Amino acid sequence: MSDGTALAGSDGRLRCPWALSAEEYVAYHDEEWGRPVHGDDALFERLSLEAFQSGLSWITILRRRPGFRAAFAGFHIEKVAAFTDEDRERLLADTGIIRNRAKIDATIANARVLAGWSEGELDELIWSHAPDPAGRPVPKVLGDVAAVTPESTALSKALKKRGLRFVGPTTAYALMQACGLVDDHLETCVARGVTRGA
Repeated sequence: MSDGTALAGSDGRLRCPWALSAEEYVAYHDEEWGRPVHGDDALFERLSLEAFQSGLSWITILRRRPGFRAAFAGFHIEKVAAFTDEDRERLLADTGIIRNRAKIDATIANARVLAGWSEGELDELIWSHAPDPAGRPVPKVLGDVAAVTPESTALSKALKKRGLRFVGPTTAYALMQACGLVDDHLETCVARGVTRGA
């Protein structure tokens, strides 16, 4: 049982304790979580997956990510925006994803909103809410990591104002963590600082 500090993995390197709870987490933690993600389609994918994760564990989403990518045309905004009622019914029957009607509808609706934006506009909007890393304390234990911040609340409001759905402050903060807007790896974690070249 962890006290919230970094734990040694099978390779002896210290990692955030959540990264050791399932084998798929190690690669995700080491190679993806907290590393900067740019590009509208890539950010749309992360935003959509974080929305699907709401109320579920991230490992459930991570294990189904290949299914999500196949079902949602690689999360290409223009392709998802063109989904029809037949596509919606296909998604509701797809056992490779989370078959939540509200979340499926929100993903398609969000793609339709984003299809009307200029290239790079989603990227710019999301990254404009990245806090100054110099002003953030480095988390020593999991309890030091927030679930919501003023920046995630502001990002959530900005996305909602532009017509996006399933983008509450907690989802917005999970997106910020996953996409490298913040580095919430613990102080002694092997991945700490890798995200911003520190």
